[in-house]
Amino acid sequence: MKVAGRVRNFCGEKTVVMAIDAGQLPRLHSEVFDRRRKPVGKLVEVFGNIKSPYALVVCNGGRCECEVGDKLYTNTG
Repeated sequence: MKVAGRVRNFCGEKTVVMAIDAGQLPRLHSEVFDRRRKPVGKLVEVFGNIKSPYALVVCNGGRCECEVGDKLYTNTG
């Protein structure tokens, strides 16, 4: 598993904004996991500055079960 990014904020109950590394952008529509390898959601959008981009993750099911500052992971680079 590779680090996809770190949770920065929430948009409602089902979406997470995370800061990602510009040098190792995760693929769009890749599955995102927490540190326990529990699926969190899918990465659906990359936006922001080229040097410090952000990603939008739509959570699976109901509320997102992560907190600001948590690292999220992906299997693809």
